[in-house]
Amino acid sequence: MKQSKNAPYADALSVSLSGLDAHIVHIGTTITETPAYFEITGLREARQRETRIRVLAALQQLNVDLRQHGVSVRVGSEEIARSGTFDVPMALTILAAVGQISTQALRDTVVLGELSFGGAIRPVRGVLPSLRGAIAHGITRAIVPRANAREAASVPGIQVLVANNLDELARYIREGAPLESAGEPPPFPIVPPAAAPDLGDLRGMHAARRALEIAAAGGHHLLLMGSPEAGKTTLARRMSEILPPLSLEEAIEVTSVYSVAGLLMPEVGLIGARPFRAPHYTVSGAGLVGGGEPVRPGEVSLAHHGVLFLDELLEFRSSVLETLRQPLAEGRVTLARGRTHTTFPAQTLVVAAINPCPCGFAGDCARRCVCSPERLRAYRARLSDPLFDRFDVQMALPPVDVAALQNRSKDEPSCEVQKRVIAARAAQEERARTGATARTNAQLSPRELEQLATPDAAGARVLAETIEGLGLSAAAYSRVLRVARTIADLDGSDGVRAAHIAEAVHAVLLPPRGPAATPPA
Repeated sequence: MKQSKNAPYADALSVSLSGLDAHIVHIGTTITETPAYFEITGLREARQRETRIRVLAALQQLNVDLRQHGVSVRVGSEEIARSGTFDVPMALTILAAVGQISTQALRDTVVLGELSFGGAIRPVRGVLPSLRGAIAHGITRAIVPRANAREAASVPGIQVLVANNLDELARYIREGAPLESAGEPPPFPIVPPAAAPDLGDLRGMHAARRALEIAAAGGHHLLLMGSPEAGKTTLARRMSEILPPLSLEEAIEVTSVYSVAGLLMPEVGLIGARPFRAPHYTVSGAGLVGGGEPVRPGEVSLAHHGVLFLDELLEFRSSVLETLRQPLAEGRVTLARGRTHTTFPAQTLVVAAINPCPCGFAGDCARRCVCSPERLRAYRARLSDPLFDRFDVQMALPPVDVAALQNRSKDEPSCEVQKRVIAARAAQEERARTGATARTNAQLSPRELEQLATPDAAGARVLAETIEGLGLSAAAYSRVLRVARTIADLDGSDGVRAAHIAEAVHAVLLPPRGPAATPPA
């Protein structure tokens, strides 16, 4: 094939992601009449080989013979183009450089997609955040794989066309053959919350239900301690049902994380239910907080705006648990790989469950603990004090009363508890709109605690007596105030009173290295 003198060079636009942050990538191709070669710069070596093979195979399906040409492709820069698949825009620039199409038709258009050997355009990860980023850069149109159509249609403000294969896309550019639109944004929520067990089904667990409600209302991480049959997992799986429904912006963020992770189903536009993730205690650090090449989000980010349930918390490796300190403190995960840093959101509510000892029966009146003191100390030392202090609400679960189990009447259902949680969250959102930086009480800074959670005179006396009687640390003191502010919000109270402080003390002061004890009233 003779090279077109008018098109020795052609370029196109695509998108690369760093976490959920989108970067526009310029792909340029130059064709020369020299002994055949095909070089790609701007990608790492392994990705160069894979991309070259797929693009050459797909072009052969269009009878494009590059054996008499030297092909040089430049893909942005290595640091920008670390995450992304650029097969389709690369193939288009080659077609344009040899004179078969004109990339002028792709002005202000980003092209996404991976090619199969037969020329089909396969789906890629991260379409939703890619298109949102393209809009922020002034891009007005996008072409995506058909399998990504539902996800792409969820992004307003950009024209989205879908393509099945490279030949179809080339005919669209060359001849104006129509491409199907991704369609209108689907209604929200696309996926209704999955049916889950209701709080009303639980009997004889009033204190634990209240701890769940407080944690949900204030966004507080929750630590449950009890024997293997105390109902810790049963409680944790009901947390999602009492959290407020996802807002549209939250749903977009959750869907973006799942899209980047490759976990978004083709038929799903936006995820409408809060995620619930429950990794096994054998999970690696990369599995929990993210990693790999290219970097993918871990469980803590997959639980963004939802619940991360860590059952058998003390069975996790200590090194893995320590990776949680940054995301729990900052609400995000930052992963360093060489000279680059990738950030994923991680605003999750953590519910953790532990046994009081390795055998599970320390402090149990009915069954005897068989753990030696040394084994008990080693077991409890697996959770560091800084990480322990991240759990604002800590509940020791007593054995359930048999009479309560035999009672056929149902307790208050999840929907009623959720109403109070929504009202409490609304009060916190209002404070955030009028000066506070924290959207939930769990995020209140020390200065905001002084302004928003200072108790009345009676409450101050209860708090002072607790501090003196138990020798509370500064971290425990702050936890009491944060939880008391949430209890006041559930009560509809502008101020923090003595009753709120007293309940907060009971909700906060699980002894860090032993079975439950009753704090002073």
